[in-house]
Amino acid sequence: MSQRPTSTEVPEYARAYVALAPEEDVIAALEKQGRETAAFFRMLTEDKASYRYAPGKWSIKEVLGHFTDGERIFGYRALAIARGESKSLPGFDEESYAAASNAGSRSIRDLADEYEAVRRSTLALVRGLANESWTKSGTANDTPISVRAIAWIILGHERHHLRVLHERYGV
Repeated sequence: MSQRPTSTEVPEYARAYVALAPEEDVIAALEKQGRETAAFFRMLTEDKASYRYAPGKWSIKEVLGHFTDGERIFGYRALAIARGESKSLPGFDEESYAAASNAGSRSIRDLADEYEAVRRSTLALVRGLANESWTKSGTANDTPISVRAIAWIILGHERHHLRVLHERYGV
């Protein structure tokens, strides 16, 4: 199990996400969040899940698709760095990924199932990490980052988007 990341392990853009995740046990927090998030999205109707709070903004389905995509990418980064990858891992353009995701055309149940599968994969990865792997650092999007920072970023990134859904989408 890992200790929280230090500020030097977390890229500037992600420090707000880590701040949203004050837990010491990131694995337990990811497990709990995964159950709660999947249940939350499964309660939504198709009409509600297609809602956009303003023209040009993502629908609720697209928000879920975004943080599922983000978790997949962060999970790959954690895997690559934990296994000793020395090359810089690519960044991603969230807008182009969302536009190509087809999330708006899928059912909310299907998107919730995919989210749940990705979270199970993330949990399997982090549960299987050797203690020394948590503190390994690498480069992603031309920025230094540690494996343990990625775990807390995943947790906080989702919380950020769930807060946006509550505040701007009314769910």
